[in-house]
Amino acid sequence: MPAITVDDVLVLPRLPQLAADTKFRPIRRLTTAPSGYEGEGFPVRRAFAGVPLNELDPFIHLDQMGEVDYAPGEPKGTPWHPHRGFETVTYMIDGIMDHQDSMGGGGTITNGDTQWMTAGQGILHIEAPPEHLVTSGGLFHGLQLWVNLPRAAKMIEPKYQDIRGKQAALLTSPDGGSLIRVIAGSIDGHDGPGSTFTPINLAHVTLQPGARLDLPWQPDYNALVYVLAGRGTVGVEKRPLHIGQLAAHGPGDAIRVEADPAQDSNIPAMELFIMGGRPIREPVAHYGPFVMNTREELAQAFEDFQKGRLGVIPAGRVPHT
Repeated sequence: MPAITVDDVLVLPRLPQLAADTKFRPIRRLTTAPSGYEGEGFPVRRAFAGVPLNELDPFIHLDQMGEVDYAPGEPKGTPWHPHRGFETVTYMIDGIMDHQDSMGGGGTITNGDTQWMTAGQGILHIEAPPEHLVTSGGLFHGLQLWVNLPRAAKMIEPKYQDIRGKQAALLTSPDGGSLIRVIAGSIDGHDGPGSTFTPINLAHVTLQPGARLDLPWQPDYNALVYVLAGRGTVGVEKRPLHIGQLAAHGPGDAIRVEADPAQDSNIPAMELFIMGGRPIREPVAHYGPFVMNTREELAQAFEDFQKGRLGVIPAGRVPHT
């Protein structure tokens, strides 16, 4: 997992040693992501399957895309499709992905980069591998997270953020056993580059075999830990956790994760995607590509899409298929 790394984590800022009376968050739920397919057929793990929306709030959906090593001609993406009422965050760990939308936003992301699209009142977009990757094949691995917008921001103007991996705040644990990449939000005063309407934290953590991470976390945020690779334990209860599993936490001031001393031969370290945010606590009406507050708003979103009010596919771009 290339993402963004450093030669020596010991030169990075370090998290504080937490006090003995720190209240670590208990594990509320442990789930295993089922596998499926998205878009034109690329494999995904549905990371939030089986978790009630009230425990995910303000998040809606998370797909782990890959990890897959494509042969020439195999890389796949999505066709043009609409969104309204939320934000999509696409984090590329390995490989390359192109994005284009009906508002003129877009770009190419690769190892450690993030595309942040605020759909707001409505937008059309497409995500596709570049032509040279389709020709050559190659490794593909990433995440797509859906972040809800509060009612007051559902119909804001769409916005696009192109976040380079090198912009992430990098820090480590007191013993240097982890590399923490802060993509959005703030961890112990270290701010990520992502601009969010809903207060959230997003971090990609590499935890070396045998290392333990005690991560301070805002008490008014929820806390979710998803395993991208490797295995270990989570919480002071030491619940076993492995690739494709999600731990939803209860209330507290910190998260604890430990990597097993022995990982699989092809996995050098445990890889985690850690998320949390301040719950919006509003009704959620979610169907297909739209996340609204009521069924009536969903019906309006579909009508607006069918009548072309969510944007027009640019004439200068033909879907990669």
